[in-house]
Amino acid sequence: MILQRLVSFYERLLDDEGAGVSPPGYSRQKIAFEVVLTSDGSLHAIQKVTTSDDTEERTRAMVVPGTGKPTGSGINPNFLWDRTDYLLGFDTGGKPERTRRCFEAFRDKHQALESAIDSAQFRAVCRFLKTWDPQTLAEESRSLLESVTGGFVVFRILGSDFRFVHEDEQVRAYWDRQASDLDGDTRSGMCLVNGDRDVPLARLHEPKIQGVRGAQSAGGLIVSFNKQAFESYGHDQSFNAPVGQRAAFAYCTALNYLLRKDSTQKLQIADATTLFWTEAPTFAEELFAALVDEAYQEPTDLSAASTSGPSESEDSSLKMKLKSVLVKIARGVYPGEIGKPETQFSVLGLAPNNARISVRFWREGTLDDFVRHLGTHLRDVSIEGKGGIEAPSVGRILAETAREEKDIPPLLSGALMRAILEGLPYPAALAGAILRRIRADHEINAVRAGILKAHLNRGFRRQSNSLTCEVPMALDSDRPEASYHLGRLFAALEKVQQDALPGINDTIKDRYFGSAMATPSSVFPRLLRLSQHHLAKLETGWRIAAERRIQGITDRLNGFPSHLGLADQGLFAIGYYHQRADFFKPKEKGSNGSESIGESVDSVAGA
Repeated sequence: MILQRLVSFYERLLDDEGAGVSPPGYSRQKIAFEVVLTSDGSLHAIQKVTTSDDTEERTRAMVVPGTGKPTGSGINPNFLWDRTDYLLGFDTGGKPERTRRCFEAFRDKHQALESAIDSAQFRAVCRFLKTWDPQTLAEESRSLLESVTGGFVVFRILGSDFRFVHEDEQVRAYWDRQASDLDGDTRSGMCLVNGDRDVPLARLHEPKIQGVRGAQSAGGLIVSFNKQAFESYGHDQSFNAPVGQRAAFAYCTALNYLLRKDSTQKLQIADATTLFWTEAPTFAEELFAALVDEAYQEPTDLSAASTSGPSESEDSSLKMKLKSVLVKIARGVYPGEIGKPETQFSVLGLAPNNARISVRFWREGTLDDFVRHLGTHLRDVSIEGKGGIEAPSVGRILAETAREEKDIPPLLSGALMRAILEGLPYPAALAGAILRRIRADHEINAVRAGILKAHLNRGFRRQSNSLTCEVPMALDSDRPEASYHLGRLFAALEKVQQDALPGINDTIKDRYFGSAMATPSSVFPRLLRLSQHHLAKLETGWRIAAERRIQGITDRLNGFPSHLGLADQGLFAIGYYHQRADFFKPKEKGSNGSESIGESVDSVAGA
């Protein structure tokens, strides 16, 4: 199914002139020079190929026959295009013998095809190659060729309305008839991708896939067989998974298009290079980037869409539009501007695996499925923060699981994406990693608290934990779980210490948080005794308010448990975060503003 969706995407790209993809059997190469010949094969000029805007200092992207040649292929000339050492026998690399053999190979290949191609332009090229002596290259032409590094050379016949020889109709007709691959090992059969019968099968799936971070720069394969243990029924290499040559070229070209350097449909999620596309162009292809890429998504306030006027730049305008769409999705409203609900949407995660590329995750469905699951995810991870209700991106979520990106568990990104895209429970490893980070650095921010909340709530919906109700986005002083109120109590005791000792560097959180979260009975009696000294330093009004707060929390506790499991540790951390956030919430509008926001989003979640 992955290859089928990629082939369909390739067909979409072929209909889009701006996409610049090549038809089967061709590739897009950077052309720097043209060898202009007269109709009798004499050299007229060697000159730079200009771009459409008539600038001469850049190479021109051009569709040419063939898909290039693999690294280490030896002397292997292309058809009607190549480097200067092949076309003209000229090279500055200091290897004259190899340069001579490259030119001879190029000349012999084309002269052998002269009788098979009924084209006057091709015959002119053959006459030129037959009589051309590289030693006669003019000094002016040598200087010109040396002035531009990189790029290839093509032929053009003088007076041919600026059409190049490889674009001649007879030449293209000949090239299109060539069904065999380069080594002559051609077999026919049924293509597993599109079901076509008796079509030439691809021995190797090319062009190689380039652009997956961490993979070999020469490219890799997602379909390959290199050992007999992987083969069956006497088939070797990719004939074990028969795919037609056209289908193989199509899906590889589609992948390379998505993986190109300036692609807006490519994101990095931990070690997985993530690609996404729809069957027709939609705004959803940009929306997905906003979900996981910090360059698009600032911490998203789901409390309201932006109502400010037009932005000063196109980039800020796009961010505002993306934020508006995310707000609608979080509230369970399908945003019509992203495309029709029944449009097919695909997400593919690729990871390096030596010379091969492995599929980390794959998800396909309709935009309606995507929006529904994305909305659930946004509501699950959203939590009340300093700037409203925050929903972190996937990139931020994964970043909180380890000190450095290289330490993020390699399989976690795929499991998290599957949970988001399919509405599955979040991986247990996600909550475990967050709790380890909290115990290590004693930091509980909105992202970490939101992740723990989301993990617990999805488990509650599937009856896989002991919660009695879902965890809300803001403080819930009536929750029944003791672990939640233990976290609140720890926050209250820390607040008393900070009020009594302004400017203190290390609070009780820096010394006792990890043990209080895991083994409350060993820590809280000591903390309560210590709090009496801190309360004594407060002014009367502040002391009474703090005592009432602590008493109101302890009334909900029936002693201190000796040990808390992982789920209760998560509730402890959330209780601490909720209580701390409540301390800094503006009291004048907290009950009207924040609670109405929470009720709005929570009512959507429960609907």
